[in-house]
Amino acid sequence: MGKHGIILFGHGARDPQWAEPFERLASKLRAARGDQPVALAFLELMSPDLPSALASQVADGCNSITVVPVFFGQGGHVRCDLPEVIERCREANPDVAIHCATAVGEDEAVLDTVAGYCLRQIHA
Repeated sequence: MGKHGIILFGHGARDPQWAEPFERLASKLRAARGDQPVALAFLELMSPDLPSALASQVADGCNSITVVPVFFGQGGHVRCDLPEVIERCREANPDVAIHCATAVGEDEAVLDTVAGYCLRQIHA
């Protein structure tokens, strides 16, 4: 039985500190998943890009990979750029099941958590 990888996909930035929350999220997922791979990938300005991160997980034995766009909404990068990259990854890895989740900010539980954070700031 193969492994099921997760790739957290973000935009990327010139400032390396921008990636720090994504790295913390990846660490939390690694701790929760044991030997199942978790990686970061970026659209631009940072590495690795999504095809490179996916190829690394395939080389590590993943036969199923879920890409999670760590974006607050479904902007042009998630609606247009990401599907094109995912399709290229599927063509390059026909034996790997590649699933792309919706942007994390589209999930009600995420919005509830952010709303709670905002309300806590009133009393901070």
